[in-house]
Amino acid sequence: MSRTARDGDVVRDLLSVADLLEEPQLARLYAYVHREGPATVREAMDALDLPQGTAYSYVNRLQEAGVLAAISDEQPREYEAVDIELSLSTDRGERTYTVTPMLVDAVGRRDGNEDIDAYTDRHGIAGLATALTYAVARERGEVTHQLMARDLDISPLEAEVILGALRPVVHDHVDVEPAGASLEDVVAAEDLETDAGDAGEDA
Repeated sequence: MSRTARDGDVVRDLLSVADLLEEPQLARLYAYVHREGPATVREAMDALDLPQGTAYSYVNRLQEAGVLAAISDEQPREYEAVDIELSLSTDRGERTYTVTPMLVDAVGRRDGNEDIDAYTDRHGIAGLATALTYAVARERGEVTHQLMARDLDISPLEAEVILGALRPVVHDHVDVEPAGASLEDVVAAEDLETDAGDAGEDA
């Protein structure tokens, strides 16, 4: 799913993604099938504690949106998720972010995670996408919550909280390989930079 598709496909893609980003339960179902699939409706019902009618309704909606596909005609029918990678701009066009299965998964966890829900309320889906980028980098030892806080002009506490909340999402979608520099090196470099700034202010 990409913006290079035909115009009709792009419109369908945008509508599909809008539904996923606005309805956490729908996003949870997509994320579950993407992560665990192929899966049957019964498996999704049991894993996500969904009523039967709701589960079938969601599966039908996701199929119609083109982000879920049946891979067999035999009963029970199995479904697999279609990969999503769609670049969108914020309302004012100031930032572009990419909708991926990992972002949809994070949205799907809003109902069960107050920290992700509150952060998304404050910063929007684009802000959540940015936080996910930092969460991946944090797990690889490339940044600290202090660096994220400074870059995004948020409090270190808010950065630490959302990075912790997104950690399970990252580990469900990314094979985290440490970067060349260790986290200790990143922290040390940051401390040196802070000390240099303090020295400059004292001069």
